[in-house]
Amino acid sequence: MEGTAIGGYAPDFELPGADGSVHHLARYLEQYKAIGVVFMCNHCPYVKFYLDRLKQIQADFGGQGFTLIGINPNDGKQFPEDAFDQMQPFVEANGLNFPYLRDETQDVAHTFGAEKTPHVFLLNQQGILCYSGAVDDNAQNPAAVTQNHLRDAIARILADEAIVPTSTAPIGCSVKWRST
Repeated sequence: MEGTAIGGYAPDFELPGADGSVHHLARYLEQYKAIGVVFMCNHCPYVKFYLDRLKQIQADFGGQGFTLIGINPNDGKQFPEDAFDQMQPFVEANGLNFPYLRDETQDVAHTFGAEKTPHVFLLNQQGILCYSGAVDDNAQNPAAVTQNHLRDAIARILADEAIVPTSTAPIGCSVKWRST
């Protein structure tokens, strides 16, 4: 799949959020040293496995120059549960502590190279992709996690250290692309 390469500039985006406002990546780059873009949706069981961990990552790093941004690219026609009007109830029901945006055209997901929900892309303040892949190495059992890929990568960006590894295979459901 095509997408943004590690070391390449992430595609800018301007997307509507479940909060009713428009979110622009450039504004986040002005404010944060590290930005985690996570492609996710409402119905995916893997997203549900990871939600508490994603919220904890936002809580732990939010005061240190980091923010997470959730983006829902799934086709809302094939999967009505993932439609834009279902996102605000999802935010409220799950207590999301980070913005949740809608990629209706799926252009942002395509340009990033999102394959799964969840699929994480970590950017530095220059908008360069530094890490892509899984949140950690065990979707179903948080207690069995041995490698906290996203958490470690965020800590390294915030400390101006090199990220190793720069990519892992994302764990989750396939992005639900629109049929042409």
